[in-house]
Amino acid sequence: QVQLVESGGGLVQAGGSLRLSCAASGRTFSRPTMAWFRQAPGKEREFVAAISWSGMTTYCADSVRGRFTISRDNAKNTVYLQMDSLKPEDTAVYYCAASLRDNYVFTVPLGPSDMNYWGKGTLVTVSS
Repeated sequence: QVQLVESGGGLVQAGGSLRLSCAASGRTFSRPTMAWFRQAPGKEREFVAAISWSGMTTYCADSVRGRFTISRDNAKNTVYLQMDSLKPEDTAVYYCAASLRDNYVFTVPLGPSDMNYWGKGTLVTVSS
């Protein structure tokens, strides 16, 4: 069993920053691609960013590119999402997820069906 636990969410003013963390524990799985998704009230879950096992390759959604940065520390089994220049439209529950897919090329967004494990989410609220 793999557990993903997100932390770092909260309330921030527009223009501010937050850093989300995702700690993985449980059964070791081989070289997963890690990703962040988000879901705003009344909307579908959407891809935010992904990072390769090595951390050398990343891909961000157009809506967050240049503002959000994904990174990982495999020694700590932790993935991060640094969110800067936050906007009210970034308000959502943010989910960490892991994919065992081995052919992802980091040029298009991942879909929820590509992911094998999910955390329970952390709420980010950006006030205007």
